[in-house]
Amino acid sequence: MDSATLLWGLLFGSIGLGFVIYGRRQSKPVPFLCGLGLMGFPYLVDGTLWLLVIGLSLIAIAYFVRT
Repeated sequence: MDSATLLWGLLFGSIGLGFVIYGRRQSKPVPFLCGLGLMGFPYLVDGTLWLLVIGLSLIAIAYFVRT
């Protein structure tokens, strides 16, 4: 694991925490679940490219899907 992977994981985890707090307070399931995904997936993914692809797609889902 290199430093880029650690820093991207920290960034996506922080954004995920923000989504979890927002989703819980507004009672919106999509940002809440995407936030949980953003906080958990860096532990499962090995590789900076896949970390970026999955993290950016989860952020896009939470942003564009309105429920």
